[in-house]
Amino acid sequence: MKRVILIVMDSVGVGELPDAQKYGDKGSNTLGNIATAVKGFTLANLEKLGLGYIEGMQMFQGKELPIGSYGRMAEKSPGKDTTTGHWELAGIILDKPFPVYPEGFPPSVITKFEEAIGTKSIGNFAASGTEIKELGQQHVKTGYPIVYTSADSVFQIAAHEEVIPIERLYEICRIAREILQGEHGVGRVIARPFTGTVGEFVRTDRRHDFSLEPEKVTILDSLKEKGLKVKGVGKIKDIFNGRGITDTVYIHGNMDGVDKTLAYIKEEFTGLIFTNLVDFDMLYGHRNNVEGYAAALKEFDSRIPEILNNLKVDDILIITADHGCDPTTVSTDHSREYVPLLVYGEKLKRGVNLGTRSSFVDIAQTIAEIFGTGTEYSGKSFYRDVLL
Repeated sequence: MKRVILIVMDSVGVGELPDAQKYGDKGSNTLGNIATAVKGFTLANLEKLGLGYIEGMQMFQGKELPIGSYGRMAEKSPGKDTTTGHWELAGIILDKPFPVYPEGFPPSVITKFEEAIGTKSIGNFAASGTEIKELGQQHVKTGYPIVYTSADSVFQIAAHEEVIPIERLYEICRIAREILQGEHGVGRVIARPFTGTVGEFVRTDRRHDFSLEPEKVTILDSLKEKGLKVKGVGKIKDIFNGRGITDTVYIHGNMDGVDKTLAYIKEEFTGLIFTNLVDFDMLYGHRNNVEGYAAALKEFDSRIPEILNNLKVDDILIITADHGCDPTTVSTDHSREYVPLLVYGEKLKRGVNLGTRSSFVDIAQTIAEIFGTGTEYSGKSFYRDVLL
């Protein structure tokens, strides 16, 4: 096989993990609960790939046998955040979760941050989409950046683009990233720019994530070292702090992400396309917007035929997720869930049940086997299970 196209539907979980209760996520099932809540909800093209044959997804089972192979994967690392999920997909299982700060960051962190950027900050609390509404006016008046976190391991900095220009906001985030290492090594520092006037503030699409350096060798590193291409679409480069990436392109929404993925598919090269489609999570999961989430899923589903029709004969398409974010529950945070595994290629078997995989690392090990990188991860490859 010549290429792997790995598409992460950010937060599209398929049912609670056995330890979900420990995370306050008992009953979470992002895709299943959306299907229950939205009358007549179907995903015809994902169903053709085998979505309805994944354990717990029988509500999507059609009459035709799937053209792809299917399964689900459990997250072995502790946590339920973006960095943990993507790193595990790439071969890293964390020993302990990234630190979280539900009560805000300690004075030692905030004081050092304010001294380094030469100004005070406001906020320093856990929020999910309310921070701009609550503190936007004060920020515009004082010029102080808004600092907040969430249930995830993140240090987020929001600023109006006319108050703190975007490049200065990125600079402030880089300063925070340098401070937040070691004991307070949060997974990501996130720039959250916004525009508009009081009462009508809106986030812009110039968000930027500043992640920790991966602590071990990933499959991306191995592919790049072998001289193969690793093309990141969306925030992939940010999640891995640029490591192991040979080419990258940022996106403006899910459909732009599909467009950019298709553009890479049409190129001639050997290696990996790694795409993150973040709208499911950012715009709908965290906002508990069930109808919006369902519409976004159908919109992506409508693009599946276009993706399949552009695949080359030696391509393998893998569609999965990094965690859940069930919009039907009271929580607005990520949920600890299984993620789907859908695999398709012209040279692959159809209708293979890949079962419940014990970790996301199975994808890294599969890619390692496909390209003969010689690297070993603590996962089990499914390549020979699907190869004709």
